[in-house]
Amino acid sequence: MAKPKTLEDAFYETLKDVYYAEKQSVRALKKSAKAAQADELRQAFEAHAEESQGQVERLQQVFEMIGRSARAKTCEAMQGLTSEMEEDLEDFGQTDAADQVLIGCAQAIEHYEIARYGLLKTWATKLGYDDAAKLLDETLQEEKATDEKLTAIADQLDYARPEAA
Repeated sequence: MAKPKTLEDAFYETLKDVYYAEKQSVRALKKSAKAAQADELRQAFEAHAEESQGQVERLQQVFEMIGRSARAKTCEAMQGLTSEMEEDLEDFGQTDAADQVLIGCAQAIEHYEIARYGLLKTWATKLGYDDAAKLLDETLQEEKATDEKLTAIADQLDYARPEAA
């Protein structure tokens, strides 16, 4: 008979999922930075790509803290989000709406990460991984700040509506 799964098992599996997602996020941010038309947006993507690399390192620390190896598990959600971003870049890449569409894709990724880091922080606290919870909260706050920054950039970007035909 299989051993029943525990919250600790769920924490580890979700941590592996987020580890994969964060690595994919770094790649997506670099691609978004290259595609961005507005300097402010390009710089925001570049800065968050660098910040995300630090988040990957933080996750490695969390794995160490719980005595588990840092392994990635394919994150279907992140694969879907990055695939959608690729499609949107193809469809809107050279249009006036491109930066707004990029922001939408990036925010979908940020919202996924916010949900996961919030959950992991809660579980870490319940499991007594207080130091891990602090690291996860640090990343959670960075993700929230990035989301807010992207909203501010979206609000500031000019967009000329095409004339009605």
